[in-house]
Amino acid sequence: MSGTFVGMPAFPKAAHDAVRNTTLRANLKHATHTIRDKRARAVAELDDWADLREAGKQIKDHTLRHLEHYLVQLEESVTAAGGTVHWAADADEANRIVTGLVRETGESEVVKVKSMATQEIGLNEALEEAGIAAYETDLAELIVQLGRDRPSHILVPAIHRNRGEIRAIFEKEMGSWGRPAPEGLTDTPAELAEAARLHLREKFLRAKVGISGANFMVAESGTLVVVESEGNGRMCLTLPETLISVVGIEKIVPTWRDLEVFLQTLPRSSTAERMNPYTSTWTGTTDSDGPQNFHLVLIDNGRTDTLADEVGRQALRCIRCSACLNVCPVYERAGGHAYGSVYPGPIGAILSPQLRGTASEIDASLPYASSLCGACYEVCPVAIDIPEVLVHLRERVVQGGEAVRGGAKVTLKPAKGHAAERAAMRAARWAFTRPGVLGTGQ
Repeated sequence: MSGTFVGMPAFPKAAHDAVRNTTLRANLKHATHTIRDKRARAVAELDDWADLREAGKQIKDHTLRHLEHYLVQLEESVTAAGGTVHWAADADEANRIVTGLVRETGESEVVKVKSMATQEIGLNEALEEAGIAAYETDLAELIVQLGRDRPSHILVPAIHRNRGEIRAIFEKEMGSWGRPAPEGLTDTPAELAEAARLHLREKFLRAKVGISGANFMVAESGTLVVVESEGNGRMCLTLPETLISVVGIEKIVPTWRDLEVFLQTLPRSSTAERMNPYTSTWTGTTDSDGPQNFHLVLIDNGRTDTLADEVGRQALRCIRCSACLNVCPVYERAGGHAYGSVYPGPIGAILSPQLRGTASEIDASLPYASSLCGACYEVCPVAIDIPEVLVHLRERVVQGGEAVRGGAKVTLKPAKGHAAERAAMRAARWAFTRPGVLGTGQ
């Protein structure tokens, strides 16, 4: 996984500063409470929600147990449909592959569908270094990009911004990225959305290369799936001549029928909708319809190392719905930037330290960014026991021990700052394993 956000301190320091920002806290409270209340109503409509949740868990666990089989099947299916599959062991390799593919087209700009995988590997920055402009087309991602900001939420990257701040960003920055904001722009949602639509439309019609992620990949057919609410994804997936999809290897499902489960649980858990307004699927290439060149870049970037952890591997079930963020009391007060990763909130607190390791100060602090209240587990549509993994990772941080990195076992040093805790635990263990000492103490 690529490095932490530039200049980010460990979570306790970042959170300490964030909770003093009253505007940020007001924005987060309003947004998260609105989303989670709507989600609760949407989930309550289904009598079989518990069964769907268990089915999603079992499908993901089965796929992860047989990942090597389904990845090979996926490559064969994509290739047979006219696409090309590339394998990337880490972020640097993925960025080199994508940069090379764009250069081969002779183009110097790309349009992008919202993708956490490309944020994870720092693709935009890599393309910029190569002289290639990458334009985000999701409304919230556009706000973040124009504001030279960082995303702070999985579903709503600009959740930390209010309408007044967005209007100011549009007025100040749109002109330097393309079509400027309309004169007299107000902060009403309709006007802000129209300004974004006009700004992006010229990019959609001009771009020859599109870059996307995928919510799911179907092994049996080689089909990729993107769900979204605005239609920008559909434009990026159909108008360019070349489409490059960058996807984590854990996003695979075995069969088309498996999508039935996730296309019910993901919309309700994320946007609180019965189904997403736009569900786009594509399988390879088709003559005279859509992109004529399709490349799938499959990234590992710490995922197989995570898979080797019997407790922590359940984090790879995640379908990026963000439900855990919206119920987390820690996230609501600290915001997403405090996590120093593109994956904030409870899922980020267990995923980032596994993908990146716990050697850095910020990654060692993330498993402690939780009250262990369990609300995240209750809303997770694939039943990831986040509190269990948090405790597991805390043990790893405190004790050091072994972990798998790059396919090999490595020794982790005990984290600094936990010497007193380790000493107390050693003393307690010594006393509790000696009945006589324990009785004397009592």
